[in-house]
Amino acid sequence: MFVQTVCRLCSSCCPVEAEIDNGRLLAARRKSPLPEARQIPCPKLAAAPDIVYAPDRLQQPLIKDGRGTFREASWDEALDLVAERFQFFKKAHGAESVCWLRGMAADWGAPWDYANRLMNGFGSPNTIGNGSVCYVGRVFAHAAVYGAVTFPQPRRARCILVWGKNDHDTNPGAAEAILEARRNGARLIVVDPVRTPLAEQADIWLRVKPAHDGPLAMAMIHEIISADLHDADFVDNWTVGFEELRRAAARFPAEKVAERLWLRPEEIREAARLYATTRPACIIDGSGLDMQLDSFDATRAVCMLRALTGNLDVPGGDFLAQPVPARNIQLKERLPAGVGPITEAYPLFNGFSDFWGNQVQSCVTDAILEGKPYPVRMLVSQSGNPAVSLMDSDRVRRALEQLDFLVVIDMFMNRTAKMADVVLPACSCFEKTQLNRAALRNSLVVLQNQVIEPLGSSWPDWKIIFALGRRLGLHEEFPWQSAEEAIDYQLAPTGITVRMLREQPDGIHAVEVRHKKYEGAGFKTASGKVELFSRKLHQHGHAPVPFADGFPAGPISFSDQAEHYPLLGTSGARTSRFTHSQFFRIPSLAQGSKGCAVDIHPADAAAHGIKEGDRIRVETPRGSLTMPAHLFDEAHQGVIRIAWGWGELDPACNLNSLTDDQRRNPVIGTPSGRNFMCRITRIAGQNPVNPGTKAHV
Repeated sequence: MFVQTVCRLCSSCCPVEAEIDNGRLLAARRKSPLPEARQIPCPKLAAAPDIVYAPDRLQQPLIKDGRGTFREASWDEALDLVAERFQFFKKAHGAESVCWLRGMAADWGAPWDYANRLMNGFGSPNTIGNGSVCYVGRVFAHAAVYGAVTFPQPRRARCILVWGKNDHDTNPGAAEAILEARRNGARLIVVDPVRTPLAEQADIWLRVKPAHDGPLAMAMIHEIISADLHDADFVDNWTVGFEELRRAAARFPAEKVAERLWLRPEEIREAARLYATTRPACIIDGSGLDMQLDSFDATRAVCMLRALTGNLDVPGGDFLAQPVPARNIQLKERLPAGVGPITEAYPLFNGFSDFWGNQVQSCVTDAILEGKPYPVRMLVSQSGNPAVSLMDSDRVRRALEQLDFLVVIDMFMNRTAKMADVVLPACSCFEKTQLNRAALRNSLVVLQNQVIEPLGSSWPDWKIIFALGRRLGLHEEFPWQSAEEAIDYQLAPTGITVRMLREQPDGIHAVEVRHKKYEGAGFKTASGKVELFSRKLHQHGHAPVPFADGFPAGPISFSDQAEHYPLLGTSGARTSRFTHSQFFRIPSLAQGSKGCAVDIHPADAAAHGIKEGDRIRVETPRGSLTMPAHLFDEAHQGVIRIAWGWGELDPACNLNSLTDDQRRNPVIGTPSGRNFMCRITRIAGQNPVNPGTKAHV
């Protein structure tokens, strides 16, 4: 039997068909319009049964005893204890002393909405996501420019600009769309410091210096405006601030800035002209723009390229989102007055969306360790692994150790779960029915179907939150006894039901898909137009135009100490085998991986006396790690790339031992975790190892 559902083993939300026999998941296959020979395989999906039936899956609630060891408990005992701790800290220190930290493993949608609902109903404003370092900060940048996030339409585009995204290894369906458009004659421009599979296919590959995306976007804007290649009609009628942007971009002529960007002037000019003159064109921006000090303004500048060239909300361009008119179930109005969230230093980011909630995860560490703006005593970590995944992980671990009470909801006993007082076993995406965030932000509603029963005594996230909410006295707020009831309630304004979604598994459009929506209602900004100059940002003390003062100062962590840390370190590429710190213990995925390694240019390796497989130490002012070296000429000389996520398997390989979390973007709180100055040394007396083996862990 085959059942259609949505895969959530990563953030791509691919539609899949699950093969079920006698209640057991046998396989899962991504739905693709292409013949099999042109499809890009996904190792994680191929390993779905291995993940679901992994022998180390958590299948029973665990409570840590007074000796620091876990014992199995019933759900009633575990949830009663968690609820009692919620109420204890609320009475002793205020509801705000309890914080809920959301990871991405639980999905983008319903589990986040339900957690927001529980915490707001309880009285704590502190439901915190990871959006300051992943995607949501970019969504806010889109919204600051033209009021909504855009979705690229590569299948109908004549030119595709991929900026900081490696879909071949992270989103095979999206990569297939790009490559099919390429086969049909579309031109391809790729901006990436590393030669990715898409960069190899590109007409133009801009191998920009890490952390310099914003100045590159401004240089392209200058070229387009100075060559009179912008869409004058659209700019005149639908933008504000063109003259201010023109003056800011004039600081970035290609011949002046190219050397600082590690590019040639003609490369910048050619890319700008190709993009501006080949319409319709779309821009696919990715997480390469995240985790930078200048992430917000860099993304704003990229967004302005769309507007200047008239590619907003046109077929084959960048489609302005049409959010599903679902019921807002957040209960934010229930929060007591006078107590802001621990992310209060970022009010614009906190308030830009009714649905996303608070996103600056670094503030959790501040509140625990420093009591700023007030102390957090209890933390619930939902489907995340902050001990490994948050920047400056040594500081994060100190914070987790300092907590009075820690609850972890996850499928596996990860490094954060080992520190917990209570561990609650969660289900995989194949064991639960829910909506995901992708289904609510752009018209098409698709159901993620439960296809097998939960393993052991594991529970889906919705069931955990509903049961906890009722124990906290929120019976009216959580009346639903099933996921289906809750989904029908949330979708009631649309007229769409779970039954209808199961009858139409490819999804239902909640609203009619329309282009050039702004012609009837304007843009969802204060001015009703695209804001190349933002009065709102200006009123809050932020730059109204990106990079109006020229090059940003110190976008790379520890650049003021480059004399002692002369190499530029970057976080390693995402891989199709793992998602952040997940799945490293799944043998079928680990055995086929390239392994844990520091990618180093052969010239840099020779200068340090390093050969392939030598074990090396990488250091920054924050800490150090050790990994084998892998000679690699796909990035610039002087740049090393460090494998990401392996800190779950071995703390000595944790990339976030190197990263900084102190300097943050003033608008969205993003630290510079992707790029940092570092130094390397060969560890003498150890035989070389193959980075693809387990010899190094």
